[in-house]
Amino acid sequence: MPLKAVLFDMDGVIVDTEPLHRKAYFRMFEDFGIDVSEELFTTFTGASTKRVCTTLIDTFGLEADHEDLARIKRHHFKNYFDTDPDFDLIPGVKSLIENYYENGVKLVLASSAHMNTINWVFEKFELEPYFIGKISGADLQESKPHPEIFELAADMAGEPREHCMVIEDSTNGIEAAHSAGIFCTAYQSAHSKNQDYTKANLSVFDFSDIEFEKVQKYF
Repeated sequence: MPLKAVLFDMDGVIVDTEPLHRKAYFRMFEDFGIDVSEELFTTFTGASTKRVCTTLIDTFGLEADHEDLARIKRHHFKNYFDTDPDFDLIPGVKSLIENYYENGVKLVLASSAHMNTINWVFEKFELEPYFIGKISGADLQESKPHPEIFELAADMAGEPREHCMVIEDSTNGIEAAHSAGIFCTAYQSAHSKNQDYTKANLSVFDFSDIEFEKVQKYF
């Protein structure tokens, strides 16, 4: 059966915002006087800001609301987003998006990022014309690794799950796609360290390896 829809994660797949998020999170940790280990921080990869902030509140006994933490983190993130000269699209992803679009594949963005961040990225890099929809995990009841976001993305595309493919770079996202029963390609980003790709159906280092013509054999 042909590939009909691709469900893109954003962080680590379309843009490398992970370094910006890292800087913003650690500035926020300083603001609240908490010492977050690298081991704990690694578990946050692919999770929504709400889930991260809720975990921090529970772990460190903070009296603040998760929205208080998230608001401060977003403030720091937007500052880095606007000023970091190295912030750009992941190499090869714009060509991949154009390749799918030209072949009539429906594209849906399914990211744990806040919708404000998604819109900033889409505006900055002019991605809006290529996508039929965007979903923010921050607006959902469940966070990756729960499959809800990809189930909704497939529904938004209006295609059966067996005609869809997820592109992810995190353990949580791959687990979510696997649980949703959707073919998942893991993009092994240089910036997504210590992630588990074993539940992905396919793993690539270069987006040219999953252009429309090359990936058809899996569907």
